[in-house]
Amino acid sequence: MDLKLTGKIALVTGSTAGIGLAIAKRLAAEGVDVVIAGRSQDKLDAAAAEVAALGTVRPVLADPGTAEGAATLIAAAPSVDILVNNLGIYAAKPFVEIDDAEWHRFFEVNVLSGVRLARHYFPRMLAQDWGRVIFIASESGLLPPAEMIHYGMTKTAQLSIARGLAEQTRGTGVTVNSVLRGPTRSEGIADFIQSVVVNKAGVGGGPRDGVLPGAAPALADPAVDRGGRDRLHGRLPRQPARRRHQTAPPSAPKAASPRRLPDYGPPRAVRRQATVTGSTTTAVRSARSAISEA
Repeated sequence: MDLKLTGKIALVTGSTAGIGLAIAKRLAAEGVDVVIAGRSQDKLDAAAAEVAALGTVRPVLADPGTAEGAATLIAAAPSVDILVNNLGIYAAKPFVEIDDAEWHRFFEVNVLSGVRLARHYFPRMLAQDWGRVIFIASESGLLPPAEMIHYGMTKTAQLSIARGLAEQTRGTGVTVNSVLRGPTRSEGIADFIQSVVVNKAGVGGGPRDGVLPGAAPALADPAVDRGGRDRLHGRLPRQPARRRHQTAPPSAPKAASPRRLPDYGPPRAVRRQATVTGSTTTAVRSARSAISEA
């Protein structure tokens, strides 16, 4: 399907691997002039080569997780039509062991990276009456993992920012959306699962902090439903579904079925968020749908 994006300019952060790279490649294939960013020149060059095979790419050596890096990126691409805030880091760590510096670091990279860029590009999108801002968030924003509270906090913050910006787009051609992805099969998932096992076993130091800016950001989101996360971390065996109500003895009168309340769907603030679980292809489809919204 032609999204009619030929000639548009898109900036994708955290785009040297994983979900970010997959989104950049798909946008390039749609005829979009894609700007990618990374801290490592080697990884940036390798990613640029993959995107260039499908379309136009502008690689920028910058770290959007810092104020200086964001300024460098904005100077290289002063105006864009599509902003995909995908940059993120993650780590499994007990709450009591997360110090102030790490709280600040997670907020700086996962939240402020998108804030700084949106603060620059969003008003320009409103002025031209067309634009797309997408935050690649997570299920953790709604169900924070007990072993990754600092990560979950940043994803909840992203949802709040996106919702607030979306309220300012009424009557315009600009949209702001979040993609709430679930566990995503990508380059970093094996390392992350191993770090969780090591962390819970109390062996060695802390886990590797996901992926640093410019490498492979947000490659795998460990957030799943409660039971799924417990199974992932080895706390509970898979159990068959339990019946909500016990069956009454044959001689007893049949119990009345409980009254079912109408399902009004999720709250308005999260109704339009997309939950994604699976491969990077699934995440790209959700981002693509958000970009194509009228």
